[in-house]
Amino acid sequence: MRQGLIACLTFLMLAACSSGGRVIPEDQIYAPALDPGGEAVDGLIVGHRLMEAGQYELALEAFTRAAATHGLTGEVLTSLGTANLGLGRLNQSETLLRQAVEEEPDWAEAWNNLGVVLMERGETAEASEVFRRAYALDNGESDAIRDNLRLALAKMETASYGEPRQEDYKLVRRGSGSYLIRSID
Repeated sequence: MRQGLIACLTFLMLAACSSGGRVIPEDQIYAPALDPGGEAVDGLIVGHRLMEAGQYELALEAFTRAAATHGLTGEVLTSLGTANLGLGRLNQSETLLRQAVEEEPDWAEAWNNLGVVLMERGETAEASEVFRRAYALDNGESDAIRDNLRLALAKMETASYGEPRQEDYKLVRRGSGSYLIRSID
C-alpha cells in the first residue's frame, strides 16, 4: 500500500512539473493570437481575396460584413452580386447588380458584371447592350470588358438552335484584378 502511495505522489509531482499540452515545434506556423486592440481588415478587401481564391460563400459573408460597415454602396452591391453569381444564384445576382448600376451609373465594372449575369441567363441582346455601355464608360481600356462584348456580339450573330456552347466571361472589380467565371463540367 505504501508503495502505491509513493507511486501516486511521484506521478502527481511529475505532472505538476510538466508544462502540459502539446509541444509545438519551432518550425511549425500557427495562427497568431487574437489582438483585441488590433484593427480589422476591411471586409471588401477580404471578400475580393476570397473571390480570387474561388471561395464565393466566404466572400459573400465578407461582403455582407462590409455592407454593415460601408452601407449598400455601389461597390458593396456589385461585390455581393458577383459573389452570388459565383454561387450560381443568378436571380439574386441580377437584382443586386441592377441596384449597383442605379447607385453608380458611371461605373463600368458594375455594368460588365451585370452583362455577365444576363449572358448566363440567356438574355444575349440585353447583355450585349450592357457590355456596350460598360465598354463606352471604360473608354475601351479594359481587355475583359472588350472580350465580353466580343463574345456577346459573336453569340448574337451565330445564334442557333443547336447544342449550347459554354463561354468564359470575365467579371471585373474596382481597382486591379478580374475574376473569370467558368462552368464546372
